[in-house]
Amino acid sequence: MQEDARCLKRKVTFGSLDVHPTEKALVVHYEVEAAVLGGGGGPVLGERKEGQKIIRLKSLSPTTDVAALAKKVVEECKFLPTSHLPQVEQLLYYLQNRKSSPVEGKAQTLERKEKRLVKPKDLTPFEGLELNEQAIITKVDEYVELLYEGIPEKIRGSALILQLARNPDNLEELLHDEAALGALARILREDWKQSVELATIIIYIFFCFSSFSQFHAVVSHYKIGALCMSVVEHELKRHDVWCEELRKKNKAYILFFILSFLASPFVYFCSCVVCQACTEHFLNFCARESAPENGSLRRDQDKVLRKYQGLLAKQEQLLRVSLYLLLNLAEDTRTELKMRNKNIVGLLVKLLDRNEEELLVLVVSFLKKLSIFLENKNDMAEVDTVEKLGRLVPCEHEDLMNLTLRLLFNLSFDSGLKAKMVEVGLLPKLTALLGDENNRQVVIRILYHLSMEDRFRGMFAYTDCVPQLMQRLYEHGKEDMEPELISILINLAANKKNAQVMCEGNGLKMLMKRALKTKTCLLMKMIRNISQHDGPTKAYS
Repeated sequence: MQEDARCLKRKVTFGSLDVHPTEKALVVHYEVEAAVLGGGGGPVLGERKEGQKIIRLKSLSPTTDVAALAKKVVEECKFLPTSHLPQVEQLLYYLQNRKSSPVEGKAQTLERKEKRLVKPKDLTPFEGLELNEQAIITKVDEYVELLYEGIPEKIRGSALILQLARNPDNLEELLHDEAALGALARILREDWKQSVELATIIIYIFFCFSSFSQFHAVVSHYKIGALCMSVVEHELKRHDVWCEELRKKNKAYILFFILSFLASPFVYFCSCVVCQACTEHFLNFCARESAPENGSLRRDQDKVLRKYQGLLAKQEQLLRVSLYLLLNLAEDTRTELKMRNKNIVGLLVKLLDRNEEELLVLVVSFLKKLSIFLENKNDMAEVDTVEKLGRLVPCEHEDLMNLTLRLLFNLSFDSGLKAKMVEVGLLPKLTALLGDENNRQVVIRILYHLSMEDRFRGMFAYTDCVPQLMQRLYEHGKEDMEPELISILINLAANKKNAQVMCEGNGLKMLMKRALKTKTCLLMKMIRNISQHDGPTKAYS
């Protein structure tokens, strides 16, 4: 027994220390040696593995005490021996005085902006869910008792608990009240179809818990995510029924007008199919029939429309809070996989037909998160995702516009989806956005992906994309020159029509002069692509 006794020995050896090429950070290289020792103390099995640790120095500034910071780094990093303290100080001095490159600065700005826009706006109290009564944490038991009464009492009790849940300081105490959470989950499971307001309030309560990762286990325990999936699917079916009923009402309304017009003693026909006089006569007749004293059908139509708009507003509140809760739970990839198995992509794409901007921001954010996985991207390719996103480009809502473009960028890695983007007319729309400083970076990246396909390059010649890119190329110096911009031009220069646009006027002469002055390899490559074409492009040289 003693001879078979074994133990694991682990040894970490310091390798080297260097600065990060772009960030304010130190890179520590080390080697881990693991060995299994036998009963006699000799190694039975061993393995070596190299690794590195990046120490980011967010507090490093021109006024930072480098000696104190170096001492703190050595103390906190177990891979750094104390004998390397002078080297750490020297590297920190270098980082403190190193100037940020323009590319690094733009990348950091873009990263900060992407982080700011990656999530939709925080949920605000929905209209109709606010009470004049002030909730008190010590009266939770009284609010729970209301949950065993009728629907109005359940709405009041859950709304008071929601007031408490919206304060993060109360979540810990509510977490330990299993009676309250169990009752809320049971009511949601049994009564959510009976009252949209009640379902919205209870899901909002669990959404407050889902905003913190440490409470996700509680939300999963009561299977709120699965319930939210059922709610979203059911509400989409209800919306289809509403739309069909509204369509039938509109059809009946239009048919009534046509038949009334044809039966009217004032109707007359002329030799033309549709002339201006006939059109005016029909419109005047419709106006008379729509008058308050004659418009009973019109009043019914307006009543139906108002009812639909009221139901739609309440439904979108419920969809927003349900989807936001699911988005929070999707931080766990295993939970996200379960959502995919229940067709979350299909449900979200269907919601792209809505017009409520805050709901669209949430839906596009969710799709953008899902699109980084191949399986979800393939699901999006099977439905009309790109076609529905096309109507959102451009739009006045800044966050929605940026999120839509970032989702399109994620999808543009797929060749088939790139073809759909061109097919639905996104190329001229993206070209028009090149002047938008807030979205120009992501637009250029999408255009670069499109320019990689030879079959799409010729279509760029029918837009003003090439002149805009050439203008930006001439406006920036060598240090400010964007690699993505030149890369697009290199790809487009491989097409004869685009090459002719680049050479118009003094284009080729200015390009060659700039290439010789800056000695930029990418500009030389662009000129090489232009030179391979026969015909007018040769004459420019």
